[in-house]
Amino acid sequence: MRTPLQKGEKILLVTYSSWTSLIGPVLVALIGITAAVLLVIHQMVWGWLLALLGILYWLIRYYGWKVNIWVVTNFRVIDEAGMVSHYAKESPLDKINNVSYDQTVGGRLFNYGHVEIQTAAEAGATDYYNVNHPKRLKDTITAAQADYKSWQYSDQATRMAAAMDARTVAAPRADAPQVAAELEKLFELKMKGALSEEEYQRAKSRLLGH
Repeated sequence: MRTPLQKGEKILLVTYSSWTSLIGPVLVALIGITAAVLLVIHQMVWGWLLALLGILYWLIRYYGWKVNIWVVTNFRVIDEAGMVSHYAKESPLDKINNVSYDQTVGGRLFNYGHVEIQTAAEAGATDYYNVNHPKRLKDTITAAQADYKSWQYSDQATRMAAAMDARTVAAPRADAPQVAAELEKLFELKMKGALSEEEYQRAKSRLLGH
């Protein structure tokens, strides 16, 4: 992967397009080698050129397959491609609303399919086609989202606790532990979708006495 990782970011999964896309290039290479052998047998030395061209075609397609990847990290999903040039598209985990996948009959037989990621961005859905093990990609993204939300909750709770400790040192309050607990409940309600961001900020300000 050529996309640099952020601080604290870890790779959870790297997957490729289906290996079936390499069947054609392998057949071309085999045909080139077979034709070259037959021509050489008939005293046509230049026949080895066919083998060389077939192998070269396979190598180009193989390395193109190797760099066409989808990467799931604990922060985002990265779609990366390009052997000479470089293409990369990122979908942050907190912006992903839904992940789904579907497979044709051939896809179920050889375990490849189409994965769709719906995000809150203006671009809408992002489609990944011919993905190897599409269910594994979908399940990894879903699990990473759950872990990311837990991390957000823990980080926010830690920040709020630190803020409450600072306020207590500056101006001691008898109800500081109760306020901290209420703040954690508020944040949990916001993460569950029971409170909007505006409602959460308004309730938090009331508790902190702003």
